[in-house]
Formats: sequence, structure tokens, C-alpha cells
Amino acid sequence: MTIKASLMFAKSLIFPKAEKKSSARRSLFGALICIGLSIVPLIVVLSVTNGMIEGMTERIIGLSSSHLQAYVATSINEVKSAENFKAYAESYKSVAGIQKVYPEVGVTGLAAGKNYRSGIEIRGMDSNIFQNNKNFGKLFTVIEGDLEDYAGSELTGEKKAVIGQKIAETLELHAGDTFRIITTKSTNGKISPKLTSFKVAAIVSSGYQELDALWVFIPIEIAYSSLSLSSASYTIMLETPDAFSPDLVRLQNKVKNERGRYANIYRWDQVHAAEFENFSSTKVMLVFIMMMIVLVASVNVSSAIVMLVMERKKEIAILKSIGGSPAGITLSFLITGMACGCGGVIIGLPIGLLASVNANQIVTVIEKLVNYVAKFWNLLKGVPLSEISNIHLMDPAYYLQEIPIDIPFGSIFLIAAATILLSLIVSILPSIKAGKEKPIEILRKV
Repeated sequence: MTIKASLMFAKSLIFPKAEKKSSARRSLFGALICIGLSIVPLIVVLSVTNGMIEGMTERIIGLSSSHLQAYVATSINEVKSAENFKAYAESYKSVAGIQKVYPEVGVTGLAAGKNYRSGIEIRGMDSNIFQNNKNFGKLFTVIEGDLEDYAGSELTGEKKAVIGQKIAETLELHAGDTFRIITTKSTNGKISPKLTSFKVAAIVSSGYQELDALWVFIPIEIAYSSLSLSSASYTIMLETPDAFSPDLVRLQNKVKNERGRYANIYRWDQVHAAEFENFSSTKVMLVFIMMMIVLVASVNVSSAIVMLVMERKKEIAILKSIGGSPAGITLSFLITGMACGCGGVIIGLPIGLLASVNANQIVTVIEKLVNYVAKFWNLLKGVPLSEISNIHLMDPAYYLQEIPIDIPFGSIFLIAAATILLSLIVSILPSIKAGKEKPIEILRKV
């Protein structure tokens, strides 16, 4: 039995000429649909998780640690004044490969509004950081106020601050409002609070609330002159040409050798190792679960082939009686199973890609429907409308406010190939059984 003959028989199995009711054909079509539908969430999960992880990573690197971060000793003279610290930070530019430096004084404190208080992370940086650092300018969105009002305030001595959206909501602050920052100072061995009033110049959001929920930016000169720095940390964000360059480790070692006398130098993936480990494990788990769904859907192909073999026993017997080989019969059913997988891929891929591209709109529609149903149900239970809060499927406290989509075409190609291969593998046993059918016994029963 030639390959051409096997292909023709496989074609007749998939597209029979005689239109008659066939439970095996319906089962085969159902398996094809199941494979297609199982591919859709897998592609969406890959695209959304890739985009979310990329967006979070971009913000973590650009706004928190930069490519390299120097943790400076707190006891050296270089950090005793803002001028000395800024000059010390500038000295890192002498290392080839370091393009920009951003010195920072970090202090943990308490912010007090009119009615509420909240813990905060004070970041004392250059007041022009939002203009000079491209990542700050790109990734921060101004919710209220004007960053120009904050820029240069260190020169005038005005105590202005830029605060995160979450802090503003917690303390009920708006641009132009005044709030107090409380830090601790030690006098003669006694710890006492130190209060400093600041005016809100602007309220910003990075779109990733878990990162910027507690951030309060103040000019570095004001941090030195107004806050208690007894427990402050001194860091320098070091910007290189590429955060993902394979030479970053070499550059890290170079900075250590040339400027590491008073500082420890870490890469961004070392500073945030826990977060990235969490991102990776979550992505692997989600993809694993989706692949299990595809595997279960592929098993339906095996059932469909079994039913098809039972329905086509007469044709198998006739083919064998005129010289059809067991291998040729087996190949025909293998081709049928693989064609089912291909059909599922052809259906699932475009739907999955379309769903991925429109993920934000889909989430918005589903969120609205969920809120309508929840409100209706709560109203039926007698809950006042004012007490019903909105449900957020993508809570900005843990996710990006907008899902960035990154379609991994290489991974999608592997998914398509793996799905077709799975369909082929699960078809092997019933196809071999079809090839071993004995024509005499079959024809005797007909």
C-alpha cells in the first residue's frame, strides 16, 4: 500500500463522500473543536503573562534599582552632606560603561494627613529626576499637580513632595495640600519623633501599585536639611547601555574593582531576585495548567480514532483483501489524527491571537458584567446601593492597571507543533489496532 493510497484513504475518513450520520465523525469534529478551544486560553495566558512580567520588570528596573545599584556605607564622609554625596555619585561615571548616576537617600517614615496616617518610603533624590531620568518621565503618569512645580524646589528651599497615588488616596490628599512627614531622631540616647511639613506638588502613578504604593519623593537637599537620617540608606542607581546585556556581570565586577571600596554593587536581578523568582514560577505554573488542558483535549482524538476504526472495519477489511498493508492502514489513521490536531491549531491560533490583542477590552467587558450581576444580586438581598463596591478582576494593587500584550510568536509556534505531535501520539495505539484488524473475521461478521 503506497503512501498516496494511505493519504487517499485518510481523506475518505475525514471527508467521506456519502453523507450519512456518523458518530465517529462527530466525535472527530468534537475533538478538533476541543483542541482549538484549549489552545485559545494557552495563547492568551502566554501573551498576558509575558506582557505583565515585561511591564513589571521595566518598572522595577527603571524606577527602583536601575541596571546596577550601589549600596554605600553610612559611616563615610561622602554621605555626610548632599553636596558630598552627589559628588561621590558623579565619580562613578569615571567607570567605562556607566552612563548616568542617580544618588538617593532612603528613609522609612510616617506620613500624616488631616485624618489618617500611613507608613511611607521616603526617596530623597534630585528634584529634576522626573525630567532627567527617561524612565521616570516615561513610566510615571501624573494624576494631579505639575512636576514642573516640583523641579528645582531644592534650589528655593521649598519643602515640596511628589507622592504616589495610593498614599494620596489613603491620606485623602490632593495637589496643593500640606501633610507631615514623621521620622525618628536619637538625642542623648533617647528616640523622639521629628515632624516636617511638605506640600504636595504632584501625585503620580507608575501603573504598578505594589511597587509605588508607599513612595514619597522629596529633594535630596531637603532630605539632608529637614529629616532625621540616623537610619537612612544611601544608594546610587547606575544606568548602563543595556540592562539585559550579557556584559552586565563584567561591568558589575569592574565597578566593584574601581569604586567598590565604600559600596556594595548589585545587579537589578540580584536586588529583586524574590520578585522575579515569583514571576517565573507563576508563569510556569499557569502554562503547565494550560498545557494539561491541551493534553486532555488531545486525548479526545484517541477516542475519536477508536470510534472511527469501529465504524470503518468493513472498508479496512476490503482494503486488506485487495492488498492493503497493515502499515498503510495504520498510516491512514495516524494522518487522520494528526489532521484533527492541525484543524484544532488552525481554529485556535487566530482566535487566541485575537483574544490576546483585545485582552484589555475583554477584561473590561467581563468586569462590567460581573459588577452588574453582583449589584443586582446585592440589591435583591436588600444591600443599599451606596454600600456596594465595584469588583476589580485585575486589582491595581497587585497587577498593572493596563495589561501590556507581548505575543511570543516563537512559543506559539512550539505550542502548535506540540499540539499536532500530541494528536499524533494519542492516535498511535488505535491506529496500530486498525492495522492489525483481520479481514476474514470482519467480513464473516458482515
